[in-house]
Amino acid sequence: MPRLDSANTATRPTKLGLGFFRASAAEVARALIGKVLVRHVEGVRLRARIVETEAYLGPQDLASHSSRGRTRRTETMFGPPGRAYVYLIYGIYDMLNVVVGTEGEAHAVLIRAAVPLDGWEAKLTGPGLLARGFGVTRAENGVTVTGKELYFQTSPGYRPNIAITPRIGIEYAKEWKDAPLRFVDENAIT
Repeated sequence: MPRLDSANTATRPTKLGLGFFRASAAEVARALIGKVLVRHVEGVRLRARIVETEAYLGPQDLASHSSRGRTRRTETMFGPPGRAYVYLIYGIYDMLNVVVGTEGEAHAVLIRAAVPLDGWEAKLTGPGLLARGFGVTRAENGVTVTGKELYFQTSPGYRPNIAITPRIGIEYAKEWKDAPLRFVDENAIT
């Protein structure tokens, strides 16, 4: 399981390595709550604390894109962990996911919301707004999330208060619609 901040005695943030993303989607989705997403774009560093995620558990999960099989769109999901899976929804919003687990199992974590840090002002209260705020587009599909441009950090001293609920907007997913695979930091709810 990914190491949570409470076990980290460091006082400075550290970049999450590839090993963090080799756990199941549910484990990584929970462990990412309270971590910091970092993006370097056009000489600017953007950072935000992750406060909402959803786990997608591969082809058997009827809410997952991979449930429709391996396609051009889902190829990244079936690839190695630690890569961004970015897709367009409603013809408007790009969505940032992270491929996790083992190559071929198509597990992914959707980054749903975050709170901007360092005086940055942006509305990151939904997955489409989050990707837009960070300047993440389908051009980032397949890039590593452990590199220099896009990565995650620990947040020493921050302790999220995690609530677990069913995912949002997946009524079509039959028995999977009620699976407790959405993770929210209740500290961020105002």
